[in-house]
Amino acid sequence: MIVTGATDLETATPALSETARAKVNLTLRVVGRRADGFHDLESVVAFADCVDRLTLTQGADLSLVAGGPRAQECGQTADNLILKAARLFSERVANLKVGAFALDKHLPVAAGIGGGSADAAAALRLLARVNGIAMGDPRLLETARLTGADVPVCVRSASCVMTGVGESLLPLDLPAMPAVLVNPRVPVATKEIFAALGLRKGELNVGVNDVIEAIVWPKAGAPMDDWLTMLSDGTNDLEAPAIRIQPVIGEVLARLRATGARLSRMSGSGATCFAIFSDEADAHHAAQTIRLDRPQWWVHVGMLGGGS
Repeated sequence: MIVTGATDLETATPALSETARAKVNLTLRVVGRRADGFHDLESVVAFADCVDRLTLTQGADLSLVAGGPRAQECGQTADNLILKAARLFSERVANLKVGAFALDKHLPVAAGIGGGSADAAAALRLLARVNGIAMGDPRLLETARLTGADVPVCVRSASCVMTGVGESLLPLDLPAMPAVLVNPRVPVATKEIFAALGLRKGELNVGVNDVIEAIVWPKAGAPMDDWLTMLSDGTNDLEAPAIRIQPVIGEVLARLRATGARLSRMSGSGATCFAIFSDEADAHHAAQTIRLDRPQWWVHVGMLGGGS
C-alpha cells in the first residue's frame, strides 16, 4: 500500500537510506522517433543538490509510505515508480529481499527533473545493497530500463551524455556550476509534450550529418567557461512545444534570463527550468529576486554537476 500525508519518517529506524537527486537535462535533442514509437534522444544530464530521501526497512512485505512537503503529489499506488521498480526487480531476481520503503518527498512531480525516476532509482540501489547485487548487474540494468526512460541515468546519478531511449550513458566530468532551478508549480505530462512535437514513427528530427557528427567534450578539469560555450550551442527540442502547452514556462525562462544567467533552458519535458551563473552570489541573488516576485513558484538554488 501507499500512504500519503504528514508521516514522521524520523520515528522509523530503517536499515538503509538513499538520496534521490534531481536530474537536469542541460541539453536535450530528440534525434527521431523509432518504428516502435519510442523517441531516440541525446542529452547532457547533470544532477542537482536538491533531493528526495528514501529509506528501506527489510521485511517480508513490500510497502511504501510517503511523507514530506510533496507527499500529496505522489499519486496512486499503481502509478508509483518505486513499487513498479521493486516488482520488476523481483521478477528478475529469485527470492529478492524487499521491505518497507519510506519516502520523504521534496521534489515537484511531473516537473522535468526526474523526481519519480530518481525515487525509483534510489529504490533499486537500496534493494541491490540489501541483496548483495552489483550496480552493473544486467538484471538491475534491465529493471531500470523497463521502469522508465530516466531511471537508468538516475541509478548512476552522475553527469553523463544519455542517448538512445535512455539506456546508453557516457560519463562526463562536469565542473560544479552555481545554478537556480525554478518550477511554476504546473504539472506537465511528458507524453503530451512528445505528442506536440509531432514526429511520426520512423521520422528523424535532425539531419543525417547531425546524427553521425561526433562531439568532442571538454577534457577533465576544464573550466566552467569551456563547458558553457559548448552547452550554449545545444538546445532542448521539447522547449517550444512545452511553451505552447504551458505558456508560463516562457515566463520562467524570461525571468531567469533577466537575472544575468550565463545559460538558461528548460529541463526535460518541463516545466522546471534552470539557469547557470558565474558564481554562487549571483545565483542566490537571482533566486531571492524570483522568490519575492513569484512566491508560489518552487525555487531551488545550489550546484549542478561537480562530484555528482
